[in-house]
Amino acid sequence: MHTWTMSIFLDSVQTVGYGGQAVNPGNSLEDELSYDSRIHTISAREPEEMRMSQQEAPPEPAAGGRVAGDAAVSGIRLTSVTLPLPVPVSDAKVLTGRQRPMTEVVFLFAEVAAGDQHGIGFSYSKRAGGRAQYAHAAEVAQTALGQDASDIGRIHTSLLWAGASVGRSGAATQAIAAIDIALWDLKARRAGLPLAKLLGAYRDSVRTYDTSGGFLHADLAAITARADESLAAGIGGIKIKVGHPDSRVDLDRVAAVRDHLGEHVPLMVDANQQWDRATAARIGRVLDRYGLEWIEEPLDAYDATGHARLAQRLDTPIATGEMLTSVAEHYELIRHQAADIIQPDAPRVGGITPFLQLATLADHSGVDLAPHFAMEIHIHLAAAYPRETWVEHFDWLNPLFQHRMETRDGRMVVPTRPGLGLAPTDQARRWVTDTIGFGSIGTPLR
Repeated sequence: MHTWTMSIFLDSVQTVGYGGQAVNPGNSLEDELSYDSRIHTISAREPEEMRMSQQEAPPEPAAGGRVAGDAAVSGIRLTSVTLPLPVPVSDAKVLTGRQRPMTEVVFLFAEVAAGDQHGIGFSYSKRAGGRAQYAHAAEVAQTALGQDASDIGRIHTSLLWAGASVGRSGAATQAIAAIDIALWDLKARRAGLPLAKLLGAYRDSVRTYDTSGGFLHADLAAITARADESLAAGIGGIKIKVGHPDSRVDLDRVAAVRDHLGEHVPLMVDANQQWDRATAARIGRVLDRYGLEWIEEPLDAYDATGHARLAQRLDTPIATGEMLTSVAEHYELIRHQAADIIQPDAPRVGGITPFLQLATLADHSGVDLAPHFAMEIHIHLAAAYPRETWVEHFDWLNPLFQHRMETRDGRMVVPTRPGLGLAPTDQARRWVTDTIGFGSIGTPLR
């Protein structure tokens, strides 16, 4: 079993150095494999004269944040992995005809090397956007080469400017998020600390709730059975999806789940942006009677004014923000007092660097935090938030990583392994679709 992070993605990878030259043919475990990307074709059978030694040093980096030696970013490898879901998943966006059922999640993994040390990060896309993230990251990644790996803010800014013509949100920021997260993982690994400890943790465990079993494609019996399993596994709260075109279906499901769980188990609902202002107010007044932890995404994610008005009218807290892809977009929620709880997603907002900026703004404004998805990353960030938080438990990513997140007594335990503590599985390697490298990535630890 591999004990290091991205080694399962590296066995048949060829990396591209300064100027786009190949610097590392690697030793393929599957010589017949060839990864064909729109950006670059990776093959174990490229002509020998096109290959250069892995040990060849890159050119001397230029001034302006560039350094030499083990402090510098010496290599970056990007890998696209498509994770198939066990069953098609439907929420309100599917039932209202806006999206098709979700059948897979596409991940952009980044491995960053500085000397003989490595860090791993990831971003992701549901339904569409995975190719765009991979393509953008491949275009801008070389910007980080030669910069001091500890100067993560500087590197993040340089990556933003490298692709500024397509904006500072959306796929562009999600693409560089994987690199930013890998840099933070690398920094914590070099310090020999879990990322939460490097950031300055306030707690060693975080309240957690389960979402995986509460989707609209599941019937009530399946939802309550899954809720029982989650609670028995040490998860503290349950979230179910609402936003059905027939609001009576939503209300009946919420009433039944609350009755099944009892009044002391934290229960949340998520409408996935499918209500208009009038519907949200009408249904929200009924939901007030069930003692919910929050109503999530009742309105369009960009309707800060509507969220603010709804928050003033209801007793139940309002949570939103998962679909926003920049600090500036989240700040509109904070500025309008539009949410009691914001739900930023580090891979979506551009990585850990902007997430921390946003967390400071939220804490200063007295707003609670409940990061969306990617519990493997967010457990560390939630533990370092001054206020008591929630982390969303999703089991979808379990096939990708060797270690399971520990839950007990309603809380998720912060891993004690250095960095994020991630180690991908052999199964993840079998789901690789594209890969490209820049600079000298070195030899991965095992």
